[in-house]
Amino acid sequence: MDVLKTLEVAGRKVLIGVGDITEEQVDAVVNAANSYLKHGGGVAGAIVRKGGKIIQEESDRIGYVPVGGAVVTTAGKLPAKFVIHAVGPRWGEGEEEQKLEKAVWNALQRAEELGIASVAMPAISTGIFGFPKDRGTEIILRTVVNFLRSSARSLQEVRLIDLAPETADFYMKAAEKLGLG
Repeated sequence: MDVLKTLEVAGRKVLIGVGDITEEQVDAVVNAANSYLKHGGGVAGAIVRKGGKIIQEESDRIGYVPVGGAVVTTAGKLPAKFVIHAVGPRWGEGEEEQKLEKAVWNALQRAEELGIASVAMPAISTGIFGFPKDRGTEIILRTVVNFLRSSARSLQEVRLIDLAPETADFYMKAAEKLGLG
C-alpha cells in the first residue's frame, strides 16, 4: 500500500492509502460482502480470485449474513490469515448510514475476537453498492476511530485502502473534517 496519511488514534495507527487489498501483509483483510457471501465482483471477487476457492467454499458453509453483520473465513493463499466478510448496505435500502457503521464496527469486533493486531479494510458499500464515497468514507473513518478509542485491545493498526486514489482523498478530507489532521 502506498500510505498517504498516518493517523494516531489512542496509541494505535490508522493508515490511509492506495493499493491492492489482496496483497496487504496484515492479519486480516475485510471483504465488502453481500448477504449471501457470493463473491463474484468488486473487492469480493478479487479476494476469491487471489485467495482461492477455499474462501468461497467456507463462505458457502456460512450461508447468509444480514446487512451490518460480519463473519470470518480463512484467507486461502492471501498474505493475510483471515478474511472478515462485512455486509454493508446498498444505497437506497434505508438506514444506510447506521447499517454501514454497524458493518464496520462488527468487522472490527471480529478482529478483536480473533486477537489480531492489523486489518486492511476497503471502502465498504461505496463501490457497486452505490453508497456515496464522501459520506461512506467519513462514516467508515469515524467508526474506526470510535472503535479504536473505546473497544480495541489487540488491534493496533487499521489500513483504509482502495485501488482508487480518489477514495484516499475522500478519507483524507474526512480526517480533516473529524479533526484528525
